[in-house]
Amino acid sequence: MRRAAASITLLLALAAAAPAAHAGGLDLRVGAFLPRQRDCGVPSSVPAEYTLFQDVCELYTVNKGDFDGWYGGGEYNHVLMKNLEAGVSFDYYSKTEDTFYRDYTRPDGTNIYQSLRLQTWPLGLTLRFIPTGKHVRFAPFVGGGVDAVFYHYEEFGDFIDFFDPGLAIHSDHFFDDGTAFGAHALGGFRYYFNRDFAFTAEAKYMWSGHDMHGDFSPNGPGLVNRIDLGGWTFTGGVHIRF
Repeated sequence: MRRAAASITLLLALAAAAPAAHAGGLDLRVGAFLPRQRDCGVPSSVPAEYTLFQDVCELYTVNKGDFDGWYGGGEYNHVLMKNLEAGVSFDYYSKTEDTFYRDYTRPDGTNIYQSLRLQTWPLGLTLRFIPTGKHVRFAPFVGGGVDAVFYHYEEFGDFIDFFDPGLAIHSDHFFDDGTAFGAHALGGFRYYFNRDFAFTAEAKYMWSGHDMHGDFSPNGPGLVNRIDLGGWTFTGGVHIRF
């Protein structure tokens, strides 16, 4: 967390020190977020299951790709020096997945259904290296930076009370909020139609996770429910230079 805060402070200081004559820009983008989702490690006799965190793995039928969803937002970027710019971005992702218990059913044999919802609001700071000049049409770039990922995870529907010897089923709602810190690496390109307007495409990988609390605090000393918020984003959009 201290390293992330120090990196954020450094990037803001560089942007503030940049000459006013240097160009700024605005990116507006939309695309997809593909959460990493770890393999649950279930027995090899059944198909692989995947998880955002361990409880999801053990209880529900969640497959790789089930939490893939729409992602979008914007970024303000500012030229620091030749071929180097800093960007401040804010994006949004949300996905709800309907599922049911993997190993439990109602007394009549029917499934017990729930909905799992993950929402994230990543706030990112990026240093982007653009090796071409100002007047080219095609401008590739690479970069990296740090993130603060605000997230909200919830489950709602019908749930088994595992503290009840009769395993009673109740409707309920559980949630956890938090802020995870992380880092990202990215690459992409801008294609300029004129001096001030370009199409942009970008692929980014983010590493981020957070220990869950509240309704998802683990039962037992030394246990951790750690939600994985990392993964790939692929976006396309417009870059407006001013």
